[in-house]
Amino acid sequence: MTAPLHDTTAEAAPTAPADPAETGATKVEGRSLKQIAWNRLKQDKVALAGGAFVLFLTLVAVFAPLIVGLLGHPPNQFNQDKLDPLTNLPQGAWGGVSSDFLFGVEPNKGRDVFSRIVYGARISLLVAFLAAVVAVALGTLFGIIAGYFGGWIDALISRTMDVLLSFPQLLFIISLVSVLPDDLLGLTGSGVRIGVLVLVIGFFGWPYVGRIVRGQTLSLREREYVEAARSLGGGRRHILFRELLPNLVAPILVYATLMIPTNILTEAALSFLGAGVRPPTASWGGMLRDALETYEHDPMFMVFPGATIFVTVLAFNLFGDGLRDALDPKGAR
Repeated sequence: MTAPLHDTTAEAAPTAPADPAETGATKVEGRSLKQIAWNRLKQDKVALAGGAFVLFLTLVAVFAPLIVGLLGHPPNQFNQDKLDPLTNLPQGAWGGVSSDFLFGVEPNKGRDVFSRIVYGARISLLVAFLAAVVAVALGTLFGIIAGYFGGWIDALISRTMDVLLSFPQLLFIISLVSVLPDDLLGLTGSGVRIGVLVLVIGFFGWPYVGRIVRGQTLSLREREYVEAARSLGGGRRHILFRELLPNLVAPILVYATLMIPTNILTEAALSFLGAGVRPPTASWGGMLRDALETYEHDPMFMVFPGATIFVTVLAFNLFGDGLRDALDPKGAR
């Protein structure tokens, strides 16, 4: 009898998987959405520069007393010896710029311009950030409710947003501030103005966020993971805040970043018109208003606060644009 061509009793030994280090193959590691967004943002040097300036300005506002104590003078201290006794204009060139007064002194009063710009950053950033928080909170809540439920709820919220968007915000704030008492809800002086600015700017700003969130919710509510959550018995609250809201963080974050510079401009405009914080509290818009009287003789008093507003708004916009591109998976770099 002839032997079989193959030994049926013997089994081939299992082959061990090849080590990528031995074969020279590159090991592929998965990346999270945060890592992908950060890698995209790192490639945008302009956005990083804007973000660095925003961080720098925030630190300046937080540590304003320390910075002024080291490099300047009290913001409301009059330095009459630095003014020409005949014209009340700063002595020296460039508005009195010197090693003691980095940005010169204020005409007529002699206050340190550098110190007032540093303290003015606290007012501008405080109002801008808090108003953005109010607008994002209200806009996210009403936008996600309108987009998810639809029907008469969507129609009611959408018409409300249309009315608020057509309302003259600046005129309303000016009229409201003119009738406010000096003391309100435990706040006094400029605290009342700051509280009103935050609430009113945030209240009239939430429809912009609400429209974005509503549109995104309309496209997300029919996705497979939402249908799966419904089929598994997930309630409305679970779907709204556990399924939909995490996927809305990126557009909300981007729009909030782009909303802050708009709030800074609004606060500066209101202070310029006399509806912002009360003197002698330092604010960038208030400094521009004071500079109107002497800009022909001392233009530097207008240049420094104006340039600060311009650079701050530009930095926020550049960082916001870069953040939008980094968080948008369809954006081409």
